[in-house]
Amino acid sequence: MPIVKLHQVTYHYPLTQTPALQAIDLEIEEGEFVAIIGQNGAGKSTLCYTLAGFIPHFYKGELQGLVEVDGVSAQDSNLSDWVMKVGLVFQNPFNQISGAKYTVFEEVAFGLENSGVPRPEIIRRVEEVLQLTGIADLADRSPYSLSGGQQQRVALASILVMQPKVLVLDEPTSQMDPIGTREVFSVIRKMAEQGMTVVMAEHKMEWIAQFADRVIALWEGKILLEGKPHQVLTDERLLEKGFGVSRYTTTARLAIPRKLWQPERPLPVTLEEAVAGFSARLHSNAPEGQP
Repeated sequence: MPIVKLHQVTYHYPLTQTPALQAIDLEIEEGEFVAIIGQNGAGKSTLCYTLAGFIPHFYKGELQGLVEVDGVSAQDSNLSDWVMKVGLVFQNPFNQISGAKYTVFEEVAFGLENSGVPRPEIIRRVEEVLQLTGIADLADRSPYSLSGGQQQRVALASILVMQPKVLVLDEPTSQMDPIGTREVFSVIRKMAEQGMTVVMAEHKMEWIAQFADRVIALWEGKILLEGKPHQVLTDERLLEKGFGVSRYTTTARLAIPRKLWQPERPLPVTLEEAVAGFSARLHSNAPEGQP
């Protein structure tokens, strides 16, 4: 049974005529990792805010349709209860750091303290999540002395430590280098494998292809495409609508008329797939007896 259900969800921000989301129908299974892609203004952040309860409880506007998580509708709940089910990691970590704590350890523990969790349990959970996100060595540092990428990990840890049923992330790796991006995607993939439902708005196609279970492409507030990562990320309709696509997909598509890519072979999204495909074509053209 799906843990997240959206039925005919349409949302207008205050004082706007054009809806940011239009007639969205979406179901997400427990433990599924769903990636949301789209251009700026497509509705990715709005969808994240809707799932996290900030719409309609913080951004007022006009929300129509059903938004349901774990059998409870957003309209019938309140934000303080909703955030215990759904955790949101913002794109800019500076907006998420409380400013009330002096160290990373205290910052990550802040939510648990406010929830009345016993001290030994707080210490255990914070230590575990600091190790999981790779920031245990930053425990005694001030959150404001960290780089943007390190702050983003602190923001992620502060949500993971609350153990929400659904984790929503709005471009969480925007300030990270490739190594940090891979590590964060690995952490999120691990959480999904342990039963946490993950919804991530992201632009980095190569990482989505490797880690996500499903991809949803938004266009002008509507679902344009939905399916398995490679099915969506190599669809020509993304190009028609001006989406950014993987450099490896573009290279292979250009190589087909030059007979450098086997047309029957699926287009690549990652470097590994591109290397395998071009190597296979090279070997198929090699004279008999040569490797």
